[in-house]
Amino acid sequence: MDHENDYTVEKMCKVLDVSRSGYYRWKLRIKNPNLEKQMYKEEVCGKITKSFYESTGTYGSPRVYKDLLDWDYKISLKTVSRYMNQLGLKATPTEKYVVTTDSNHTLHIYPNLVNRQFNITEPNRVWVADITYIWTMEGWLYLASIMDLYSRKIIGWSLDSHMRKELPLQALENALNSRAVSDTLIHHSDRGSQYCSNDYVKKLKDSEIQISMSRKGDPYDNACIESFHATLKKELVYRTKYKTRAEARKAIANYIISFYNERRRHSTIGYLSPNVYERMTLLVRTEKIS
Repeated sequence: MDHENDYTVEKMCKVLDVSRSGYYRWKLRIKNPNLEKQMYKEEVCGKITKSFYESTGTYGSPRVYKDLLDWDYKISLKTVSRYMNQLGLKATPTEKYVVTTDSNHTLHIYPNLVNRQFNITEPNRVWVADITYIWTMEGWLYLASIMDLYSRKIIGWSLDSHMRKELPLQALENALNSRAVSDTLIHHSDRGSQYCSNDYVKKLKDSEIQISMSRKGDPYDNACIESFHATLKKELVYRTKYKTRAEARKAIANYIISFYNERRRHSTIGYLSPNVYERMTLLVRTEKIS
């Protein structure tokens, strides 16, 4: 554009009270009516990519869609799925998960008080516990975890090179230190010897916690905590080769604290993360009381 036209554009912009850059963007849209739509798509695709990689490649379209809604983008789940396909973004596929439980013992077995009632309406009513294993170049590392079924939050965990009773006992100690308990709280686990041990049972009884255990041969009674361990392996463990147990410890602790509890959207609690769900429901309960 020549100097005379530049001068004309400047005068026109002053009269209309618009910026020069705004005027030129308008000219581009007139020449190319699809430009604005294309620019918006590129922006959305950038946000989709951000959500996907912030989840370390574990989010499928439903969770990415929820992120976009939180970021004030008006878009359909179908469109998010289509854009993800175009971008080649696909969540890590589920790996098979094997549970091993040492129930071949003569210790006392407690009745099942949960009976697959997983939809809990208050915190600290049902905790579920389980043990899993992670391979490192130094050998096996074992993880004992405790989840509050209300929010699916991991409230206590412990990592060690063995799976003796001290492993879940430490996870239980951590949970007790982080949460308030009452005599209405149920602790549910499988029939493993660690959970049936005298020391573990004594700790639960001293804390006035009711004891519940899965039925023999029924893998679904403890499905929620087993699902967490499967998710941990799918989204973290199977994607990494750990040279040392210390390296695995650090990665797992970071996953639980920074991603799973704080960031990862859970379908059973309205695609919120456990921490966000607890904060929101606490606020609602506080407002009702006041």
